[in-house]
Amino acid sequence: MDTQPASPIKVPTPEEVRKIHEESMRIMSIMMPYALKQMRAMYERTPGQTHGRFVHYTTAEAALSIIRTKRFWLRNTNCMADYREVQHGFDIFNRYFLDATKHKVFVDAFDACNPGVANEAVDQNGRLSMWRAFGGTGTRVGIVLRIPYISISGASLALNFSPVAYLSEPGAHGIIDEVIANVRANRDYLRTLKREFFVQLVFQMFVSGIVCLKHEGFYEEREWRAIYTPSRWSSPLMTSSTEVVAGVPQIVYKVPLDGTASPLIADLDFGEVFDRLIVGPTPYPWPIYGAFVEALRSAGVANADERVLVSGIPIRA
Repeated sequence: MDTQPASPIKVPTPEEVRKIHEESMRIMSIMMPYALKQMRAMYERTPGQTHGRFVHYTTAEAALSIIRTKRFWLRNTNCMADYREVQHGFDIFNRYFLDATKHKVFVDAFDACNPGVANEAVDQNGRLSMWRAFGGTGTRVGIVLRIPYISISGASLALNFSPVAYLSEPGAHGIIDEVIANVRANRDYLRTLKREFFVQLVFQMFVSGIVCLKHEGFYEEREWRAIYTPSRWSSPLMTSSTEVVAGVPQIVYKVPLDGTASPLIADLDFGEVFDRLIVGPTPYPWPIYGAFVEALRSAGVANADERVLVSGIPIRA
């Protein structure tokens, strides 16, 4: 039987990628102004900066798996160390919208752009599976990654990579008021967006706002979160499997840091984004150092022996 060859994947040109980036920044300035401010603070520290350094803290066992498979796992928020972090964000948003006047003002602002989009997006909230990276107990390490600023990798993976906002309840409510004002001021532009895309934007705004809102007392963490909502926005590049983690069977989604998976994520290949690895407090620093150097060499990382660092932080008794 004759078969047709698969169509080649069209990789956007650098100019097309930049235009997509600029459009995304415009949308964020309207609907996620606080996140955009934090993003620019990270990625625009110096002129011409193209990457930001992020540290993924995890167990030594999980880090070896990430290096060997070029995949890291996203788990359900119910399996987080403290799932109440997400409940905290939900409660703050919920108290805002329980005010009938505020709720109406919000819906009216979005409906003036495209009738019904706000309620259509909100109706999806009860049917979400939200995911983020997570580490367990034992020896901890930090994998330092250089994540590109202007890239289509995030969209290709249907991932939302967002900074956490450390805000009081009045501060968070103030950001929602700012979004309403932005939507009113940019009504003509928002009317040009396709309805399905606009609903998706509102939905992602709620998801990011809830998942990435923490108590202001944790500000020193400067955390970012990777969010995947497969029931609403999925990618064929993201694979899933059922795994047992700390005795709990659960579905995990695997983020490829592997350019061979698709040319659309070439700039997220592990060899491209890996910067260094830091070994945390442990009674066995040098055996762990040697194991990671060997794993990185096998993964094709150059100068691996110079890119594994032992923190030297003493273990608490």
